Amino acid sequence: MADHHDDDDFAPTQTAGYKPGEKKTLEEYQNLDAQDESLNKWKESLGLKATGESLPQVVVEYIALVVPGREDVVVDLSTAEAIENAKNIPFTIKEGTEYQLKVKFRVQHEVVSGLKYLQVVKRKGIRVDKSEEMLGSYGPSANSYEKTFPVEEAPSGFIARSHYDAKSKFVDDDGVTHVQWSWSFDIKKDW
Repeated sequence: MADHHDDDDFAPTQTAGYKPGEKKTLEEYQNLDAQDESLNKWKESLGLKATGESLPQVVVEYIALVVPGREDVVVDLSTAEAIENAKNIPFTIKEGTEYQLKVKFRVQHEVVSGLKYLQVVKRKGIRVDKSEEMLGSYGPSANSYEKTFPVEEAPSGFIARSHYDAKSKFVDDDGVTHVQWSWSFDIKKDW
C-alpha cells in the first residue's frame, strides 16, 4: 500500500528563488536567432539538430556501483525489461566501503534542463537515506554522456548489516520522470 508520505520522500528538493526557464521545443531552439551564424554553430555543437525520431527524451543505459579494486556492479537500465529485472537482482556492499555511482545516458529529441538523480533507501519500510545529485542540462546527441557521483561510504557496524530496498529516478526541472526503478542491496561484513 503506497501512502502520501512515500511520495514526499521521493520528491526532488526545490531551490528557493529558482524558476526553470520556459520549456521550448527543439524547433523553437533551432529557429531562435536563426540569422546569427556564431549562435547557430554553438547550437550545433550542443547537438540541436532535428532528427524526426520519436524516441524517449532520456535513455539511461546503465548505473554502476564503482569500488576501487573491484569489478563494477553494473545495473542495465537500457530497456523496459531490464528496468523491471533490476529489482530482482540484489547485490552486496561490504560495510564501510567507499564507493561511487556512475551513470551513462543519452539525450534524444530535445534539450533536457536540470536533470537530477534521486534515490530513496529504506530498511524495513523506514527511510534511512535520501540523496539527490544534479547532473545538469544536456542537448540531444548520438553520443552518450557519463557522470560519476561523489565518493560515499557504506554504513558499518552490526546494526547497519541488513537488507535495503531502494527506489531511484531521473527527473528534470519540468518535473518529467524519465526513468524510475526499484532495486535492493545487502550490507554485509564481507563481500
